[in-house]
Amino acid sequence: MRPAGKGPLDSLYFNYPNFPARHVPELDGIAVRHPVVIVGAGPIGMTGALVLARYGIRSVLIDRKDTFNDGSRAICLARPSMHILERIGAVAPFVEKAPGWRFGRSYYRGEQIFRLEMPDPPGEKYLPMYNLQQQYIEQFLHDAVSACDLVDMRWQSELVGIECRANSVSLGVSSPAGDYRLDADYVLAADGARSPIRLMLGLRLKGENYEGKYVIADIRMDHDFPTERRAFFEPSGNPGGTVLIHKQPDNIWRVDYQLREGESEEEALREENIRARVSAILADIGHEKPWELEWWSIYSANTLCLDDYRHGRVFFIGDSAHIVPIFGVRGLNNGLADADNLGWKLGLVLNGEAEDQLLDSYSPERRGATLEVFANATKSTRFMTPPTRGWRLAREAALSLSLKHDFPRGLANPRQMQPYTYSESPLTPYADRDADFAAGPIGGSAAPNARLADGTHLLDYAGNGMTALLFCDGSPNYAQAALLGQLGKLDQRFVPLLIRCQGSLPQARAISDENGEIARLFGAEPGAFYLLRPDLHIAGRWKAIVPGEILRTASICLGRQMP
Repeated sequence: MRPAGKGPLDSLYFNYPNFPARHVPELDGIAVRHPVVIVGAGPIGMTGALVLARYGIRSVLIDRKDTFNDGSRAICLARPSMHILERIGAVAPFVEKAPGWRFGRSYYRGEQIFRLEMPDPPGEKYLPMYNLQQQYIEQFLHDAVSACDLVDMRWQSELVGIECRANSVSLGVSSPAGDYRLDADYVLAADGARSPIRLMLGLRLKGENYEGKYVIADIRMDHDFPTERRAFFEPSGNPGGTVLIHKQPDNIWRVDYQLREGESEEEALREENIRARVSAILADIGHEKPWELEWWSIYSANTLCLDDYRHGRVFFIGDSAHIVPIFGVRGLNNGLADADNLGWKLGLVLNGEAEDQLLDSYSPERRGATLEVFANATKSTRFMTPPTRGWRLAREAALSLSLKHDFPRGLANPRQMQPYTYSESPLTPYADRDADFAAGPIGGSAAPNARLADGTHLLDYAGNGMTALLFCDGSPNYAQAALLGQLGKLDQRFVPLLIRCQGSLPQARAISDENGEIARLFGAEPGAFYLLRPDLHIAGRWKAIVPGEILRTASICLGRQMP
């Protein structure tokens, strides 16, 4: 919603483009079978298209709208998402525009009770979090899509029907230029929380709905507080409720505040009431300068997901597959990880480099990630929006004790998003090898990064297929060199990296580790071997090479062997 006298896209800081409908070949009766059709051109759909393009896969991307989503909506991008944006060639404008942050503060009745400090190892390439309005997220991704010859972007194109077949999917599309059908090998449903595809296929989300509701208000003000997440419990400006404040570019601030129990949603959304409540909240933080109201909306916390993210040749990504509470900034970031996970698998399958059964791993991996999000987000949600009188009393007791004691203060931490660990995935068949290591990242986890002496980073040299990290003092021995050669024959995109090597190998890149930082990060001694998936999660690690296990792991990650 926008203030009185303003149109739905009259923004204080963003100029919304208008995208016309196009005349497409199908309107002339030209039958085209597309490898992939993606329904929904939000951040998740566009990311999916760009991940596929990285593998040379063409896609058609349709959206019923004629511009980007209004309002700031999803605003926090986590470090793993920045790595995804980097791999699809879109990260530069995000780094330039988005303020990064790693700290947060929680207050109870005006007194600080918790100081959040997210891990930020010195070798990392990106900060833990970045704040950026969703319009900019969509604009920057759309710029990348527009520059890519492999993505056919079609605005004002609404899905009106879907027919799933054994070897294809047929879609009915309606546009101002005319109605037509789209045929595809696969469909990605990135059509949001109210997914029409989900409805058409008779599928439904299952889980919990929480009673508490929050108003989102975007305002513009000149305020000098640093870029940190601030949470206020029972502030005088919103007694009995919670307030969250985030800084965004262009002097835009996100203010989220909880409605009181029994408070009318209709009354709460009246402009004069929005202004009064925000003014009281700003007075709480000592801001007495003028401010402007940009946009507002309302949401409630839910933990809902599909039983299966795959329906034949239709895959659900982002909010069409799951809805998570905002606490801990998991919604957008979880969806981007969906697009990345499915994109590399589908890209390899469509290129004939992996077998179709690889796609069966998408749903268990990403649904597992969703359930972990639910476990963490449920704790945060029950604390941020207590569902019962008992929870309210427990929260009040914890907050009151936090004024003088340390032990309950962590409860005020919204548990920021972390990348999911696929330790139980079928693509991590030798997770028990972790027991051989005293330290380092376990199988299925995201590989850590390290800054190198020349200013580049270790993961800059990973490929878009499997990547090996072989730790050694000198040149690889015969068995190690033979293994790398076999992996290269198995995966044409395979990239071997030799860590701490004094010698060389023609088909591998040597990475100097003079100070031992990479070895420390990976808990590795000479002879250790890590195998990374295309999404830079660890498929397996071995203290010394076991060729049969390593080759079997690579084969499973290419869908060529059953787990």
